[in-house]
Amino acid sequence: MINSLYRRITDLAASPKAVWWLIVIAMAEACVFPIPVDLMLIPMILTRQDRAWFLASVCTAASVVGGVIGWILGAFLMKHIGMPIAHFYHADGRILALEEMFRRYGVWIILGKGLTPLPYKFVTLAAGAAHYPLLPFIAASIVTRGARFFLEASLLKAFGEPVREFIEKRLTVILLILLIVIIAGVALVELF
Repeated sequence: MINSLYRRITDLAASPKAVWWLIVIAMAEACVFPIPVDLMLIPMILTRQDRAWFLASVCTAASVVGGVIGWILGAFLMKHIGMPIAHFYHADGRILALEEMFRRYGVWIILGKGLTPLPYKFVTLAAGAAHYPLLPFIAASIVTRGARFFLEASLLKAFGEPVREFIEKRLTVILLILLIVIIAGVALVELF
């Protein structure tokens, strides 16, 4: 099943509409979607290494737009949309804690959490709920999301085919490690 899903994602990554799917997933992941956009970006770059910088740019821009949507949800619709999203992920307390951290540390929260596998959607909702200024939020999001996606693009462009072979041979182990990293990231959010 895992290999089948991987093949479908790689086929989609090579399709003519792949960039549009990347945009939709990157935007949704930044405000509501549970699956990291990296699962779409990585096979797209592996399939078309000549477009690595373009794909990282598109992913960054779409993620930041999704972040702004999350900020708006947090700022104006927290009670009706933001908290139900947080509740769906069992993150009600995390959102409130992040909101307080925004009031104390501001841009450092975005810079720190934007690079990690910690759910960016929580950062966007909390930034809006704390009414953190939108322009610094956008600037910090561009820096952190861009750094993350361009780092991935650089590594995949430099080590492309060996990375593809490694992923295909050890897909189950890689997904298990990714799941552990995501769970650890969520656990770290609990600490804050």
